[in-house]
Amino acid sequence: MKRRVVVTGLGIVTSLSCQVEDLWRRLLAGESGIHPLRILDTERFKVKFGGDVYDWEPERWPAAFLASPDGFTEKKEIKRLDRFSQFGMVAAWQAVQESAIDFSKEDPYRCGVILGSGIGGLNEIEEGCAKLIEKGPDRVSPFVVPKMMLNAAGGNISIRYGLRGINYSVATACASANNAIGDAMQAIQHGACDVVVTGGTEAAITRMGLAGFQNMKALSTRNDDPPRASRPFDTERDGFVLSEGAGLLVVEEYEHAKARGAKIYCELIGFGASADAGHITAPDERGTGAGRAMSDALKDAALNPGDIGYINAHGTSTPLGDKAETQAIKRVFGEHAKKVSISSTKSQLGHSLGASGGIEMVVTVRALAEGVVPPTINLTNPDPDCDLDYTPNTAKQRRFNYAMSNSFGFGGHNASVIIGRLANGKA
Repeated sequence: MKRRVVVTGLGIVTSLSCQVEDLWRRLLAGESGIHPLRILDTERFKVKFGGDVYDWEPERWPAAFLASPDGFTEKKEIKRLDRFSQFGMVAAWQAVQESAIDFSKEDPYRCGVILGSGIGGLNEIEEGCAKLIEKGPDRVSPFVVPKMMLNAAGGNISIRYGLRGINYSVATACASANNAIGDAMQAIQHGACDVVVTGGTEAAITRMGLAGFQNMKALSTRNDDPPRASRPFDTERDGFVLSEGAGLLVVEEYEHAKARGAKIYCELIGFGASADAGHITAPDERGTGAGRAMSDALKDAALNPGDIGYINAHGTSTPLGDKAETQAIKRVFGEHAKKVSISSTKSQLGHSLGASGGIEMVVTVRALAEGVVPPTINLTNPDPDCDLDYTPNTAKQRRFNYAMSNSFGFGGHNASVIIGRLANGKA
């Protein structure tokens, strides 16, 4: 029999806010975290805006970082971490603090980290390549490899808290965080761990990252109006908006959480994953693979489509992607597709690639807990092919017992996670 898995802590880093409560308030108010980019010079770029955390100062969270055993202070330790790892460390610290778990009192081999990132330390890769070309191999930093590697964020989180259990990183492009969360749920369900820190982190707003996405024509070019550039399901959508950040959760076995008196947000109850096996970047226009991930998540959760009250859509604001997701939802949910509330957090935060599923799961958990559906902003001219209830522009009150969060990525990766309300000790 599978063990039950619950969420007890949330942590966030986004361009709109780096505190969960403040982010939730701003999302419900319809605010946007999209603006002209400040962390790099965009003079030579066609796209000049995005969701960068331009005022990032990791020193504001010194407790999130562990001083090295060789005597480095937290400030020096921060310099040994790529930006994506810094984001992950801070979001993890927030989640651990909120969960009120004391890892020093836990069996370290029963506690782990499963983290998603689509690209990893792209900042460090670029800086290392520049030094190699300009100054030669002897000037390349010895920290290039431990900073750039995809598993650096998860490894450093495990070091910070002494977590010796299961630890690996997932790279399925924009589905990475949802795959990580699903894996964490299953690891606990099947007894491999009691507690897992999970979610995703990404910092791909670099010259290479922006140029690559820009030149493949994946990005919106609405330079004259950045806050209105991300327009999921709108007929005038013209591409996604590149962002960065992290969204992490502490998830644990239900009896374990109950025994230590933890605050429980909800229960993780369903996970489905699939592959389109089609184009390396374009989604299946019929949404076949996406639909399979959703239907498998429903099966895993032992739910009917009519049980789902809210879907946090992948909703990237691309012409093909939004239409494909709409088709997938219609196929899976049938008549209920018109009744379920749907919204895209990316309309306000942009697309943070491998971190997006973690950020959106934090939002979905809050939506379930508060009984409020966040809006899809900038939805002023609905696409006739996207004709479901996407909660246009204004948040709405709606109590529901189950919610789904979707993430789909380049490579044809699809991942859906379902959470349920916890009432009287039972979901």
